[in-house]
Amino acid sequence: MALRRTWAVALLGVDGVLVEIEADVRKGGLPSVQLLGLPDTALQESKNRVRAAVQNCREDWPETCVTLALSPAAVPKTGTSYDLALACAVLAGAEVVPPHRLDRTVLLGELALDGRIRPVRGLLPALLAARREGMARAVVPTAGLAEAKLVDGLEVFGATHLRQVIAWLRELVDLDDQPPPPPARSEPGEVPDLADVLGQPEARWALEVAAAGGHHLLMVGPPGTGKTMLAKRLCGLLPELTRHEALEVTAIRSVAGDLGEDTGLSPTPPFVAPHPSLSVSALVGGGTGWARPGAVSRAHHGILLLDEACELGPKRLEALRTALEEGEVRIARRDGTFRYPARFQLVLATNPCPCAPAREVDCRCAPHARRRYLGKLSGPLLDRVDLRVRTRPITAMSVYGGPDPEPTAVVRERVAAARDSARERWQEHGWRTNNEVPGPVLRREFSLPSRVTALLDRGLESGAITARGADRCLRVAWTLADLDGRTVPEAEHVAAALEFRDRRAA
Repeated sequence: MALRRTWAVALLGVDGVLVEIEADVRKGGLPSVQLLGLPDTALQESKNRVRAAVQNCREDWPETCVTLALSPAAVPKTGTSYDLALACAVLAGAEVVPPHRLDRTVLLGELALDGRIRPVRGLLPALLAARREGMARAVVPTAGLAEAKLVDGLEVFGATHLRQVIAWLRELVDLDDQPPPPPARSEPGEVPDLADVLGQPEARWALEVAAAGGHHLLMVGPPGTGKTMLAKRLCGLLPELTRHEALEVTAIRSVAGDLGEDTGLSPTPPFVAPHPSLSVSALVGGGTGWARPGAVSRAHHGILLLDEACELGPKRLEALRTALEEGEVRIARRDGTFRYPARFQLVLATNPCPCAPAREVDCRCAPHARRRYLGKLSGPLLDRVDLRVRTRPITAMSVYGGPDPEPTAVVRERVAAARDSARERWQEHGWRTNNEVPGPVLRREFSLPSRVTALLDRGLESGAITARGADRCLRVAWTLADLDGRTVPEAEHVAAALEFRDRRAA
């Protein structure tokens, strides 16, 4: 009998903390198993799962006092991913298996009572944390091997049963290091093309500006005018994700349990469009116990579409404000704070009134009802939305027989050129889009002549815009200059940016 240790990972949001599991198997004493280190209910129950799995693998469970300590002790431990590490720690402490292969090896997996190793959530962020802490190897469920292989610099093995891991520790077999082939899937559908949207030249232009600068967008208009169609085509205008961005997106999907069979790194920005009836926790993250990522985090580096935005209500809409400003969500719990990244582009789409007629002249709502309906989009929230645009009903059949609208490929070329200009301008600061540039930098280091900002100054003086709104106008002006091929915004770009913030559009 001896004191042995293994390694696992505790997840706090998408941040992993390496956990050292010590097993003290004593000679003598009453048979018992003590689990220390702030385990939750699921982890407390692992004592019975692990014992049954070991015995069903025809291995001897020590009939003595077993103490299992999870360190750092002050970090809450949640979930069932510790089962495999606990089982190996007890077997090594009881001298049933040699301990040398456990050194610098992370073990992750839930055990069934018969010893099968079940997949767990959060493999990717857990292994990224293990690599950062200097671990050399990892043993994971075979079902999650493809996800685990996304982490470079770490030797990863897969196992389907506890017996395989025991035989590997005894150097009798080698574990799989190649993921199984993915099941056959149908070809993914093509990205919706912007050419499908008829008319709406103002909204199409706003969509192009939003894609070029990473700006937030509000579209107000009657039903059937193409608001949702336009929003779904925004992802097709954005550049592909870098490997680092794709890893962040996949890590969030892993924690949320959204990966399924699709475990590869996708270069396409995510598009998330939750139903208007979702809760605040589903929107920004939370829930009981382990706080899970919400829609704003699943849209990280992509698009969050809130269709029928006024139906969400003020409580849910106001919960977006911190995420829009800071690019992350922090969920406070009794035992700590969970952090999830949430740097997304927000697209709001709403009808102008509750009755939502096809033509505004047919509206039956009283003026105060219209104001109350759009008043759910508060001033502080609208202040963070750079572009506001109205969509108009199609009024002429000539639109259907006229020239073809510009396809996504043509618009994407202009967006890519504008983004390249912005990236070259801000690269020494580490920013990639105009929307990321802080206002003080635009006002001091990249200040514009007074003749260019005269209209903006008058808006501030009259109270038509706030200081935050002025900063956002400057960012949009830089984007308009990039699309126009200019190196510095001119007065007409500032005027156009102010027009995008016209409250009459909302």
